[in-house]
Amino acid sequence: MVETHAQFVKRLEMLGRKHKQMTGGYVTRVGRDGLMTVTPKRARRGFPFKGLVLIVMGFFVFKAFTLAAVGPITYNERLSTLADGGAVERAGAVMLAIDPLTQSLADLTGPIMR
Repeated sequence: MVETHAQFVKRLEMLGRKHKQMTGGYVTRVGRDGLMTVTPKRARRGFPFKGLVLIVMGFFVFKAFTLAAVGPITYNERLSTLADGGAVERAGAVMLAIDPLTQSLADLTGPIMR
């Protein structure tokens, strides 16, 4: 009786672990013998490059819209004010400086915004 209960508890723990693994998704496969097996998907590991690219693109689009909205003269005045600040503000001024990509995007979006 004790062995049966111990085996039952062991099976329950195994099913609990498998269920926890399958919360991230699962794959169902049919074997050659016709038996369907359900296995958890492998966890994706690695750096999310798509997310990084989207953030960088969003940053350039933000700079372009800001440049198109306020104009290059006002934009450069605000950057010079930022460049006169502390170390973090100077780093921000360097990152927000007008570059060719930002300028071309601002030229494209300028007529749309006005």
